[in-house]
Amino acid sequence: MSAKTVGDKPVKAGGMQRVLDGIERVGNKVPHPALIFLGLIVIVIVTSQILSWAGTSVTTEVAEPATVQVAPEYPQGTSVAGNDAPPAPPVPDFEVREETITAESLLDGDGIRFMFTTAVQNFNDFGVVAVILVAMIGVGVAEEAGLIAALIRKMVKVAPKGAITFIIVLLGGISSVASDAGYLVLIPLGAAAFVSLGRHPLAGIAAAYAGVSAAFFVNVLITPADGIITEVTNETVALVAPDVHLNVTHNFFFSIASTIFCAIVMTIVTERVLEPRLGRYDPAEAPADAPADHVPTEEEMALESRGLRFSVYYLLVAVAIVSALTFIPDAPLRNPETGEIFGSSPFMSSLLFIISMLFLAAGLGYGRGAKSLTGSTNVINAIVKTFNGLGGLIFLMLLIAQFIAYFNYTNISTLAATGLADLLERADIGALPLLIGFIVLVVVIDLIMPGVIPKWAILAPIFVPLFYRLGIAPQTVVAAYRVGDGPVNVITPLMVYLPFIVLVCQKYRKKAGLGTVVSMMLPYTLVVLVAWALFYVVWYLTGIPWGPSSPVHLG
Repeated sequence: MSAKTVGDKPVKAGGMQRVLDGIERVGNKVPHPALIFLGLIVIVIVTSQILSWAGTSVTTEVAEPATVQVAPEYPQGTSVAGNDAPPAPPVPDFEVREETITAESLLDGDGIRFMFTTAVQNFNDFGVVAVILVAMIGVGVAEEAGLIAALIRKMVKVAPKGAITFIIVLLGGISSVASDAGYLVLIPLGAAAFVSLGRHPLAGIAAAYAGVSAAFFVNVLITPADGIITEVTNETVALVAPDVHLNVTHNFFFSIASTIFCAIVMTIVTERVLEPRLGRYDPAEAPADAPADHVPTEEEMALESRGLRFSVYYLLVAVAIVSALTFIPDAPLRNPETGEIFGSSPFMSSLLFIISMLFLAAGLGYGRGAKSLTGSTNVINAIVKTFNGLGGLIFLMLLIAQFIAYFNYTNISTLAATGLADLLERADIGALPLLIGFIVLVVVIDLIMPGVIPKWAILAPIFVPLFYRLGIAPQTVVAAYRVGDGPVNVITPLMVYLPFIVLVCQKYRKKAGLGTVVSMMLPYTLVVLVAWALFYVVWYLTGIPWGPSSPVHLG
């Protein structure tokens, strides 16, 4: 593939494009993802036995809840999916204690018992499966009714064409407050929007995916993960400064600025790097059974307008119901103890379900108004049709659930992360180079441990006290952690939504595979990481507060 076309002009493939094309070709020749994860499971099993024989262990300080362990209520990054836990008390107190972590074998008696007795439970506990099914109820009805296509047409008609990419990326960044909705709703939406403009749908998928995931831990809103990170940080800084206490706004200014900055960078990567490489979209690339684009008639457009009006009516009724359950005093979706709505509350815990039901209400309204979905049987058939297309994905999730459970049981990820952290801690360099090294360390660890909270629970007890002794405030360390946590999310094979994204790509390119996604997203990882790190350095050097009353350096 030496050249592609953009518009009517041939574009000669440059060095970077040839590298990415090579990555795609190699990546798409690898075995089926199910076979890959079967192989990874075997590797983990064998490695665990070797490490156990070698007596591998580390002693480190770990931040843990002071009371009984409970399952986190909210999404913690790309390796933990779903808001499926019941409402829980506010963020628990954490304490730091010394712990010796050893490699656990999967081939000794306990390990074999673990593999045999937890296979069903591992899948049952893998929240992403339930999340996908629940989310696709509303989205499936809305798509089958024609609402998604109608909304895309309206958005394309109203929004400036030059701003579509930025809007999709920015919406992706904001959607990280409910990360599952961003993956499951916005990514297919991005593809449809690009197709409607005559642009390559895979570029729309990449833009949305980057927006949701490549800067996951920053937002223009305060997220539940901010509360947990803050509590862990406060407990670890107490080791050296018991009087220092952060609140959830300690990185608020930096988080807002980073969200907008990263959206601009990702927009440039999409339009200047990815789209020239992809070239003009050929509908022949899609599978033979893919739905063909349809140009609506005037009568259909009139029905579409009527359907959109009905969808608004139905949506307003649904919003009114949710608002009544949330915003009135003592409403059931408020935190029953504090009355909180947007922090630790049933409302935030059920956000994905609420979004799915809002889509369902809007889809039902559109179907009735446009006469595209009439009768309860047709509604059920729309949901069943959506679920039918998820069979292969669910089987793959079964294997991924086992792999993650085995990986966690063996402590391999914890051993690797702790070892890397110790190496960086012993480096005798200045504060800013050490912060940059810390960002690089988080990037490396993110490849094998994508979750926001698990990484921080290991790294915070080491680096927060270390930087504090160097005169660097805890909020400065957390800001560096945010920079390192995001960019690799879009290429790590442990990102649980990766199979879903491959599935969306295959709707438009039947030969798409893991290599397609990785080759598309690698430029985002490299460019966003470098640009965001430089953005962080400039912020650090200029001394702009990270948030309200949150200076860069200790006073």
